[in-house]
Amino acid sequence: MKQYLILTFIFFLSCQDRQSKIVSSNNLADTIQPIAEIKSQDDKPQLEEFFIDSLNIGRKSFNKIELSKYRTADSNYVVIKFFSKKSEKWNLRNEFHFEKDGVTECDPKMGDFNNDGLNDIICVSNVAARGANEIRRLFIYDKRNDNLVYINNSDNYPNMLYNKELNCIDAFLIYAGSSTVFLKINGDSLREFASVELFDGLTITTYDREGKGKIIYQNTTSKTDYIRYKNFNPLQEYDDY
Repeated sequence: MKQYLILTFIFFLSCQDRQSKIVSSNNLADTIQPIAEIKSQDDKPQLEEFFIDSLNIGRKSFNKIELSKYRTADSNYVVIKFFSKKSEKWNLRNEFHFEKDGVTECDPKMGDFNNDGLNDIICVSNVAARGANEIRRLFIYDKRNDNLVYINNSDNYPNMLYNKELNCIDAFLIYAGSSTVFLKINGDSLREFASVELFDGLTITTYDREGKGKIIYQNTTSKTDYIRYKNFNPLQEYDDY
């Protein structure tokens, strides 16, 4: 009888120990989280802006873009997701993450920036010159690969527009003077091919593919400061922009 009681007690202890391990294991699974998730408990990102479109971007109704702007205690960032539809299902093709100022909205705008008949998208990433220079990131839709191509130096060129006159992109930089810069899309970058600068006069410069500049006109007596041009040869101003 004594031996039976001892065996029963040992069995009870082993069951208790096994149950204790199961409970501990379950609790551990509930508490272990990725570092980013643990951090977000104290600094949970707040969604401040959300934009979605599937009717205008890329191939209309077959592509979709989602833009989300988040704020944390010490930063602001944007997430862009680009989708393609196949067999009635949206498939993720691109995802981009970048930091943003905490002052302005993303204000996404769509338009055809490479004259292929399909809409691309630009969104605000920053401002400069007390708001006069609106800095945007440009994403071009690539029909061949059915995805977006981020133009990685687009935020160097504020106030971008598609220029119908020259079938290019132009930018307008405002500082103590101003410059209109004419640009071509070259892969995932913008390449300058001409500029009109209004600073200590008027200077028109052209650039070769290596970026080497050649002044083709200069007038040091010009007193104009802030004019945006749609052509450099001959010189033509925008009526409105």
